Amino acid sequence: MKTVEDYVTSIEDFPEPGIVFRDITTVIQDPEGFKLAIDGMEQFLEGVDFDIVVGAESRGFIFGSPIARDMGKGFVLIRKKGKLPREAISEEYELEYGTAAVEIHKDAIQPGQKVVIVDDLMATGGTVSASIRLVEQLGGEVVKAVFLMELAGLKGREKLSDYDIDSVIIYPGK
Repeated sequence: MKTVEDYVTSIEDFPEPGIVFRDITTVIQDPEGFKLAIDGMEQFLEGVDFDIVVGAESRGFIFGSPIARDMGKGFVLIRKKGKLPREAISEEYELEYGTAAVEIHKDAIQPGQKVVIVDDLMATGGTVSASIRLVEQLGGEVVKAVFLMELAGLKGREKLSDYDIDSVIIYPGK
């Protein structure tokens, strides 16, 4: 029987020498691979009390939406700055060379709501840290963050040590 990791394509030296790019497109294009990914992420949510799922653009949408649907919850988008049509709040975060910003609608999270954040990858923790700050600014409580993959060598989990985090696949390097 295959595991979700069997569906991930590893590409050596992309985007630069020494980097192994973990491509999830081969996971989601295969019905069994996609199901294994969603099922694996949902297992981490068994017994977790939460109200809503939040996913960051764009691959958080791919994984967060079916999880929200399966678990009978709503889904909230975190988008790149300037993409949301209604009043939003934004949060900047560090990239390797510069900064980026993400936004959430001001009315997307209600005070006291328990939130699960879903994304495809945790690397340095920048996107998820910004997502957590947005949820907390709106009065939500992040009760868990779930990822398909984690690059442990980039130490994102260390930045988020105050939060409950799980990843289906943990790669030791970068």
